[in-house]
Amino acid sequence: MAEHDVIDFTGEPLRTSRRRLADLPDRVVEGDPQHETRLMFESPDGAMIAGIWTSTPGKWHAFTERDEYCYILEGHCRLIDEEGNAKTFRKDDAFLIPNGFRGYWEIIETTTKHFVIRQHNID
Repeated sequence: MAEHDVIDFTGEPLRTSRRRLADLPDRVVEGDPQHETRLMFESPDGAMIAGIWTSTPGKWHAFTERDEYCYILEGHCRLIDEEGNAKTFRKDDAFLIPNGFRGYWEIIETTTKHFVIRQHNID
């Protein structure tokens, strides 16, 4: 793939990773969510990534220091802020989680999404 090719999300990923979120200390609040990420794009500096992500049910502290655009392909999930305000998302919903969001992801039914993340703390 050339440096400026358009990225087709139906193609082969750059890499696929799987993890049990419980392996990250103090992250999981409920359940035992399992994640699979198919990375389709990574900028040369690593500050921007895009791909396809799937999670099984569970609830965890949301990651911070990033802007994340999400488009739900299937499933049912919620984002809950620190004050307890919840927004529910299902298939064909799109949203942006801005840098600085504090709260939780809750996957109610196994969820798959397209994502674009811009990291703010790249070493």
